Amino acid sequence: MTQHQPKSAFSACPHDCPSTCALDVEVLADGRIGRVRGARGNAYTAGVICAKVARYAERLYHPDRLLKPLRRTGNKGEGRFEEISWDAALDLIAGKFLAAEAEFGAESVWPYHYAGTMGLVQRDSIHRFRHAKGYSLQFDSFCTNMAWTGYVAGTGKLAGPDPREMAVSDQIVIWGTNPVATQVNVMTHAIAARKKRGARIIVVDVYETETMKQADLGLIIKPGTDAALACAIMHVLFRNGLADRDYLDQYTDCPRELEAHLTPRTPDWAASITGLAAAQIEEAARLIGAVKRTYFRLGYGFTRSRNGAVAMHAASSIGAVLGCWTQEGGGVFHNNGAIYELDKSMIEAPELKDLKTRALDQSLIGRILTGDETALLGGPPVKAMLIQNTNPASVAPEQELVKQGFAREDLFTVVHEQFMTETAELADIVLPATQFLEHDDIYKGGGHQYLLLGPKATQAPDGPRENLDLLNDLARRVGAKDHPGFSMSAREHIDWMLKASGYGTLQELEANKWIDLQPDFETAHYLKGFGHADGKFHFRPDWGRSNAPNKPAGEPMGPWNAMPELPDHWEVIEQADDQHPFRLVTAPARSFLNSSFNETDSSRKKEGRPEVWLRPEDADRFGIKDGARVKMGNRRGIVILHARHLETVAPGTVISEGIWPNAAFEDGRGINTLTGADPVAPYGGAAYHDTAVWIRAS
Repeated sequence: MTQHQPKSAFSACPHDCPSTCALDVEVLADGRIGRVRGARGNAYTAGVICAKVARYAERLYHPDRLLKPLRRTGNKGEGRFEEISWDAALDLIAGKFLAAEAEFGAESVWPYHYAGTMGLVQRDSIHRFRHAKGYSLQFDSFCTNMAWTGYVAGTGKLAGPDPREMAVSDQIVIWGTNPVATQVNVMTHAIAARKKRGARIIVVDVYETETMKQADLGLIIKPGTDAALACAIMHVLFRNGLADRDYLDQYTDCPRELEAHLTPRTPDWAASITGLAAAQIEEAARLIGAVKRTYFRLGYGFTRSRNGAVAMHAASSIGAVLGCWTQEGGGVFHNNGAIYELDKSMIEAPELKDLKTRALDQSLIGRILTGDETALLGGPPVKAMLIQNTNPASVAPEQELVKQGFAREDLFTVVHEQFMTETAELADIVLPATQFLEHDDIYKGGGHQYLLLGPKATQAPDGPRENLDLLNDLARRVGAKDHPGFSMSAREHIDWMLKASGYGTLQELEANKWIDLQPDFETAHYLKGFGHADGKFHFRPDWGRSNAPNKPAGEPMGPWNAMPELPDHWEVIEQADDQHPFRLVTAPARSFLNSSFNETDSSRKKEGRPEVWLRPEDADRFGIKDGARVKMGNRRGIVILHARHLETVAPGTVISEGIWPNAAFEDGRGINTLTGADPVAPYGGAAYHDTAVWIRAS
């Protein structure tokens, strides 16, 4: 009997992770997908991917996957739906959108999206749809702004040294990220440097993560105190003669002022803020100062705090004081977004955009949907929504307000999804969506330098439709302005963008799988000058007026006028007090990715149940036993979960890894019930890891 050998297809991981892994996909004889592996031929992925994506077939063929359009028949949130045809669903949607537009204006319709897929066609075509109708714009504020703003405040550009250089580094500082759980390829290259070169790994975080367990030196600090640690390290570098004064004079804006400013920012000063011992800070500074070939890998933890932009800027400033940018395997890296010079005009139709149209803040969705006039920017109420690639009823802050907003009977909500998420349960129409192996798309890697093709590898089941197809069809039904992008397939969009950007053709990319866009060494290391007009690294940012990759229109946000002129600790975090003695960090779980993968049995089994981790001595103060059922709350609400004693958490800090489905909590209130949505200085963003709470035995 002839045995059919599995075929191999290639793709790229679509999920919201900087690794954007290149994939080899096993295609079985019946056309179904088998095992998914990392592509060995891609120098960044290097054959390694996370376990959850390796098991992707579990998600693709999940029995609870949505396969037919559904219309709500019960009250919102009851979960009662009936099947309808695609034509009937789209006719109903078009009618509701046109009615809202006729009564309240086009801005009363809000297409809402985010990063459930990072595909440039399937994710971003929603902008062409909104621009062609004049629907409300969206200000993206969930997870990047503080880190991007802080990094670019120093470098002038969102780019840095080749991430593959970690493998030739002598020391790697991993700060504000847990790559073992969230971007495994960072560890691939860091561990390679350790094995081949004896490189040292230093990790800074707020609890002992799986990454920190692999470090030579781990520093557990209190949340929101990163800048204090960074300032004390720079103090030691100057004090001990370890600062590269030649580099500082040539490449930075005000090194003498910085040195004077840091004189009182001693390890003793930082110890009282961070919770570290002064000796630990001295040791870290000594190790960093002794190794020129040090690579700083700064993560998205910085973007979850109210002082995140200041903290990211302070941490990135260490590299300039050390002068490590001159070394291969040295420098400071966060994201490579600025190297991708892509012409997305066919996908997004920016020429149709009316600059007077309001841009609603995605983090303020709860306030927007409950009629907050400030959040609505003085415009009409939101009466209809199309939601793609996100699950705001779970992942958005101020969850109680979000749920109240979606419960409005006068709000018509359409959710295009793969599973019946919390948001889909609150919708009027639920439409089934394809998964990434069932459609064509193209991806860029924020954590590396590749542009990767993700071609369709298997046939979708009958029912689900890709994002692009839905948007093109719906645009015709609501009378959107004519645009050639509405008649193009995903492959045609990819080919057009590649040609317009000067990156060849789809046929060429299909043959090569990806394009390496890494700039030359001198450019990537800013040896020709940093991205500011003066070519200098800026220790003194022009907060509120500085350039940033995601800078909103209008005035700066939050208390931006109080931001420190030079790197410093900024006491703007949500402080613990007598009523709220703990500070909560809602960290990512290894087996989930935001609210994706929390529907799969294997991921749920690995994570166990929703928990809050705290130090035994902190637990004893409030009579909380290990494993006890507890209530955790603040002015925004209360959640019920279980406590776990953990020695390796910063004092006064509690950790809840997730994001667990709301239904996994006893009363259906998820962890983002507790997180705030107030815009962070200077350019907005939600501070997911910056929350003061109380905990009580239940």
